[in-house]
This record gives sequence, structure tokens and C-alpha cells, in this order.
Amino acid sequence: MADTHRHRSGSDGPQHPGAADPSALLPGLDAEQLRVLHRVGREWGRVSGDPELWRRALPVQPDLGSFPPAAEVRPTRFGRLVRIPRLGGQPDAAEAAELPTSRLSRAGYRTRRVLLGAALRSTAIAHERMSKLLALPVLSADALSSVAYGPEAMLAVLVLGGVAGLRYSLPIAAAIVFLMLAVGVSYRQTIRAYPHGGGSYIVASANLGRVPGLIAAAGLTTDYILTVAVSIASGVAAITSAVPSLTAATVPIGVLVIAALLAGNLRGIRQAGALFAAPTYAFLIALFALVAVGLHDAAGRGFQPTPTPRLNATEGVGLLLVMRAFASGSTAMTGIEAISNAVPAFKPVEWRNARTTLTWMVGLLIALFAGTVALVHLDGVVPGTRETVLSQLAHRSFGSGWMYVATQAATAAVLLLAANTAYNDFPRVLSLLARDDHAPRIFMRLGDRLAFSNGIILLSVAAALVYVAFGGETASLIPLYAVGVFLAFTLSQAGMVVHWWRLHDRHWRKSLFFNATGGVLSAVVFITAGITKFTEGAWVAVLAIGLFLLVTMRIRHYYSAVRTALRLHPHAIELPMRPISPHVDDGAARTPVPAAGPSGKAAGERDPEGEHEETPEQLRHLSVVPLGTLDLAGMRALAYAASLQQPVLALHVSPSDAEAERFTGYWSVWGDHLPLEVLVSPYRAIVAPLVNYIEALHRQRPDLTLTVILPEIVTRHWWHRPLHSGLAARLRRALRPLPRIVVTTVPFHV
Repeated sequence: MADTHRHRSGSDGPQHPGAADPSALLPGLDAEQLRVLHRVGREWGRVSGDPELWRRALPVQPDLGSFPPAAEVRPTRFGRLVRIPRLGGQPDAAEAAELPTSRLSRAGYRTRRVLLGAALRSTAIAHERMSKLLALPVLSADALSSVAYGPEAMLAVLVLGGVAGLRYSLPIAAAIVFLMLAVGVSYRQTIRAYPHGGGSYIVASANLGRVPGLIAAAGLTTDYILTVAVSIASGVAAITSAVPSLTAATVPIGVLVIAALLAGNLRGIRQAGALFAAPTYAFLIALFALVAVGLHDAAGRGFQPTPTPRLNATEGVGLLLVMRAFASGSTAMTGIEAISNAVPAFKPVEWRNARTTLTWMVGLLIALFAGTVALVHLDGVVPGTRETVLSQLAHRSFGSGWMYVATQAATAAVLLLAANTAYNDFPRVLSLLARDDHAPRIFMRLGDRLAFSNGIILLSVAAALVYVAFGGETASLIPLYAVGVFLAFTLSQAGMVVHWWRLHDRHWRKSLFFNATGGVLSAVVFITAGITKFTEGAWVAVLAIGLFLLVTMRIRHYYSAVRTALRLHPHAIELPMRPISPHVDDGAARTPVPAAGPSGKAAGERDPEGEHEETPEQLRHLSVVPLGTLDLAGMRALAYAASLQQPVLALHVSPSDAEAERFTGYWSVWGDHLPLEVLVSPYRAIVAPLVNYIEALHRQRPDLTLTVILPEIVTRHWWHRPLHSGLAARLRRALRPLPRIVVTTVPFHV
């Protein structure tokens, strides 16, 4: 549109399929709303007069020129925005709009920038994707590291039945290996059917309905929180096995590791992967060396098992004991779904790379799990309270030399960093829930480093609370673990069965069989874990899933009510009954301010930046209306501004060129009755570009009083406030220090 200007911060290329979309926070209008918007525009045309008159009335030149060309657009070392060129050679305030005012706050801000790095443009999300070699350690660390505690959890149950109970270790391990294979093949089918990401929430929602999808999401989020807590508890246990003097510091060490994971993941997916890849590969090398040396030693004695120590049975060997051991040992499968959740994080071709990586992961997991259980059987190792099973195996194979130390260090490192798998998937699932109105929309917001920062922070806080509450004890956390993950597995595979049954495409029967097998086996583990471990702590996971379902349904109900209230409908906008037009000050409009002298004042005049008005005729006005979308709250703010009969300028901040085009299209449908400026903010900031632009207008005409009119949603209850962005309040705080800026809000009560 000729009258709609756009300020840009460099090029903003197309989004890749399946990538996180920064524009998701600015919902579009459906066909019905566009028809109503057009009708509302006709009402505006009846009372607002000629749009050209509103444009001529502007006392400023709204098009401030282009931002620096794309080659010059870089985030500053300590800022997140490129700088807007100032009129008259004035220093820019892009950094000032972001930088806190106090010395202590500025130091904290700069420290955050040093730790997390400079902000990334939205188009850089394509470069934040992972290759297969990087994705394998990042997304498989949880599953592969579970070899360190899965076999031990199984043996800890069997040992209750004494030597007779331990005889079932190999058959149960074989059943778990078959389960790994079945679920792994099932998730390969899921990736084929959902090439842009097919986690349990998406699959269950699409094929089974909203409630089953939410139950799957509840299981996943519970699993991810426990993944962090259990992985870190196991890693700290590996450290204390090698250095018993650190046992008293179990909780502080774990909390420090969570803080390190938080900082690393806030830097973005690719940098976090580069940081955490080496420990995973070191663990794989160490464990394969351990299995190879152990099997070589066993071959020297003809693979004759070493007798186990004398054990006192405290429980009879029966079906219940065997099923409990099967459920506990199946925790070695946690994290196997991570790759199907994170398909968009792969480099193209995403689904093909994801399937290849999943195959590698399942193969490595089966080899390590089977090798570890075989060594335990051959060496006669039993779980102990002072030393982990893996540490005992390493002692037997390597003694107490440097290979033992290296194995324990690698095990501790990968267990501590295995939680990184949850950091990749938990925020992504939360963003999908927010997209569907089941979680606060702040979880859709991408941070400076193109990671879902709010989800990462929530995961860290929740995992730290669980870890501290259970004192960092792995044995106490394991019973909570299997329920959530196998509930998600079951619903995902059931959803895939429905998917293939409906689709009937090529090889659908084979795919349906694989998914049905995985679903049945996952359901067996889920039911077994729920029954046998209920009193040991599984009830906590069941309660958490129930609360999650209740809260997410209430959030959706609230957002649905707000959406209904904000929908446009004819005559909803209270327009004046008489025609209105802006007051045009021909003597002052678009007139540059006289040059200032050494004192900062123009010759013979008061300081134009000062606030010296004493009578109404001394005031010259411009109303600026920031808009996110053309809903009822935004249209009421525009109507209020126009009713003052002063010049009006509408502002819209867009995270991408595509969203900017969409908004200007809506503006055209409405009728283009008022001047509009669109600011493209590729670093996803909103407040700072608005403040910067408004201050640039003020410097163009320091004698003007700029009235910033903000549409603001006002909730009935305080607990609804986190469900909204709070943009109006943040913008008020940012504009308050600026002279001649008046901030007013047009409340919309919901």
C-alpha cells in the first residue's frame, strides 16, 4: 500500500516447514471476521471522512527512512536490536530502550548477554538446526544414558526374591529388548506419517481427540520433568560412588547442574548440542569398552557365571515381582520418543534424518542394555547401597586405574547432561499446547537465541523442586518415572493405529501391526507400573496428570471466552454519530523545529523539549495507537483516538515480513482510514522498537505532545493475568521517563 510504510531490520526470509513461527503470537482473522472487518470499515468511512485528510493532518513525517541495509544489520554485543538512525545526528537509544537504568541492573544485563550471547534474527532458525551426528547425542542422551540405571532398577526389584529372583533377569531383559525394538519401529512409522513432527500430543490429538491428546501431553511433561531429576540424581550417584566424601553435597551439586543446563539451553539448540555432544560420545566409547573387556574376561572362563553373594530373600518370586521388575527395567526406554517430537530441529530432509538417527539410537540402546545385563549375569553383580551396578562392573573390568575413573566420569557427565533431551522437547510440547490455547501464550515466544526460553525456565524450576523434594535419591524418583512416559507411548501408538486404519495407504497393514504391537506392550508396562508402584510414589504422577488435565482445560475455556469477547461484530465499535475529522494545524504540520543554539534552545524560544505549556492552545497533539491485531480491543482504541479529532498514527510491530503483509492486508480490508506504520522486528522484540520509534518521532517534532493510546485487556481475577502478555504495562513503564509523552489505556474488560 502506498500509504503504509514499513521499517525493516534487514531481510527476513521464509520460514522452513515445521520451524517455530514467531508470528504465531499474532493470530490471524478468519473469513467471517474479515467480512465483519470490512463492514466495520464501511461504518468508519461514514463518520471519519476522507482518509487523505487524516494523512495530511499528521504533524510528522512517519516514514523515517530505512533501517541499515541487511549487510550492516547485526545485534550489538550487549543489545538485541539494530539501531534506528536518529534525526539531526542525535545518538540513538535502541540500547537505552533495552538497557536498565541502574548500574547494578546494567551489570546484570551485560552478564546475561555474555553468558547467553547476542540475539539471533528469526531467519537464523534455519542455521540452528542439527545434523544427524549432532542430533544423536542431543536427542538420544536420555535414552542411552538410561542404561546406567535401567538394568539396576530391574535388579533392585529381583534381588528381593534372592538368587531365585535374579534368575529371571535374562528373560525379563529379553522382553525389554523386544519392547525397545517394537516401540522404536513404531516411532519410525510415526515420523513417516508426521514428517514435520509427530510427538505423542500431536498424534493423540489428531486421531483420538482433544482429551486423549492432553493426557498424552500430561504424561510427556511429567516425564520430561522427571527425566531431568532422575538423570541428575543418577549422575550425582555416579560421582559419589567414585568420591564418597561428596555424598553430603548431593542436593547442592544437582541444583548447580540444573543451573548449568538452564544457561546452556538458553543459548539455543545448536550451541547446547555442541556443548553436550562430547560427553555422550565419551559414554558410548567407555561403555562399549566396558562390555568388550567384560565379555573377553568371561570368554576366558568359558562364559561361566560368577556366583552371586549370599542373598536373603525378603519376598516370594511370583508374577507380581516379575512384572514390577519388568516395569522398573523398562525405564531404560525413557527418551525414545524424543526424536519424533523434535523432527523440525533436524536439517533438511528433516524426516529422513530423524528416522536415520532414531535407528542408530535404538540399535545402540539395545546393544548397551543387552551387554550390560549380560555382564551383570556373568560377573554375579548385585545392586548395593554404596556403589552403583555400573561402577561395580567397571571395577571388575578395569580395576581402580584411569579407565575406571574415565568410565565413571563419562557416566556421570552423560547422566547429568542427559536431561538436555528434556530441554529440547519439553519447551516444544509446551509451545504446541500454548498454540492450541491449553497453556499461557508466553510459552510460544522465542527467546533471543531462538529457543523457547520460558519453557526452559519452567522446566528448570520444576525439576529443581522435584529433585530437592526427594533429596536427589534415584530410588525414590524411579517409581514416578514409568507412569507418565508409558502413558504417552500408549496413546501415541493407539493414535497411529487409528491413523493407518483411516488412511489405508501403501503398506498400511504392516505399519498398523508395528504400531499396535508397540501400543499393546506400552500399555502393559503402564498398567503394571501404575498398579505395582502406586503406593511407592506413582500416585504422585497420576495426581500430577489429573491436575494438568484440569488446568489445561480451564485455560482453554478462558481463552475461548476471551476470543469470543474480542471478536468483531457490527456496531460493536462505539463510533460518534456525527462525522469527525482531525484538526489540521497548517502552520505547524511537518514543520522542522528551529535549530537549537548552544544552550539547546532555539533563538528567542523556549526549549522545545521542555514541558512549559500553560494554556490549551499551546499544546499540539499526535495520537499514536500501537496495535497487535485488529480485534475489538484494538478497534475501540482506534475509535477512541479518532474521536479526539487530533492527528492519529497507528503502529504495528511484526516479527516477519509475511506477518507484516498479512496485517497490511487486513488494514486494506478495513478501508485504510488512518495512517499506518509497520515495524518489522526480526529479533522478536516489541517494546524496544515501539519506544525507539516513538522517541524518533519526538525528536522530529520536540514541540509535539505525543499521546500513546494502548488497548489493554483487564481481567476479572488476578490469576488470569499471566495468560496475557502485559504489553501495555511494560510499554507504560518504558515510556514514562520520556518528556512530552502521554500514555493512556483503553481498557477492555473480560
